[in-house]
Amino acid sequence: MKTIENQSFDEERALYGSDGMTIRNCRFDGPADGESALKESRNILAERCFFNLRYPFWHDHNLTIRDSEMTALCRAALWYADHISISNTKLHGIKALRECQDVHIENCDILSPEFGWSVTGIQMKDSTAQSEYFLMRAKDISFSNVTFKGKYSFQYIENAIFENCQFDTKDAFWHAKHVTVKNSVVKGEYLAWYSEDLTLINCKIIGTQPFCYCKVLKLIDCEMIDTDLCFEKSEVQATVTTPVISIKNPLAGRICVPAVGEVIMDDKQAKGEILIQKNKKTACA
Repeated sequence: MKTIENQSFDEERALYGSDGMTIRNCRFDGPADGESALKESRNILAERCFFNLRYPFWHDHNLTIRDSEMTALCRAALWYADHISISNTKLHGIKALRECQDVHIENCDILSPEFGWSVTGIQMKDSTAQSEYFLMRAKDISFSNVTFKGKYSFQYIENAIFENCQFDTKDAFWHAKHVTVKNSVVKGEYLAWYSEDLTLINCKIIGTQPFCYCKVLKLIDCEMIDTDLCFEKSEVQATVTTPVISIKNPLAGRICVPAVGEVIMDDKQAKGEILIQKNKKTACA
């Protein structure tokens, strides 16, 4: 591979169409304010680089980025690219990742509204993220040890597994399909409305009005904290280990809880069962 080191680029399409290149300790910044530095490139390794200009990696194939920084001015950094590995990197520009395939992210710091839209095949581990509309319409997702904060996350996603994560988020998982969340904390209002085939295992769920209008919803040994008006119009099988403030009109299924402050059943179509389990040694009754 050709190697470029310790250089600065600011012109339009500075390294357009490159193939088989290592770029090390380089800066993409300067008065010419050029866009699309590595557009239509392939087999690229960018290491210890600084990106302060727009659209550097569009339509790229086989791309590795590590130990680098993309600033807030590095807008829409990776679009329509595939086979991407990003590690130990700051992604701080809006819309940093969109319509990409086969993406692996590790030990990264993401500060990027509208991150990850319509991405297929994304793995993320040991990372932090702040965003709005995070990963909307993404598919084939695997997260491990990810901390996230922001509104409207994971909407319309499909085929996802989240393990050992912490999410502080509002309106998350709306219209999500085929999603499993394990050993995680999910805090926020209006969780997972209109979702289908969502399973939470050993999770802590915090916030008002979760799980309304859901289909094939499962909770297995989950805590629910400060949760009221839960499960409205939902098809649900749930084993909850903490008292719930209120449950309203579950459409179908069974909810097992140690205690519930109020049960609201004022809809004739609501047929879900609410069963009280006094302690772990006794069955729901």
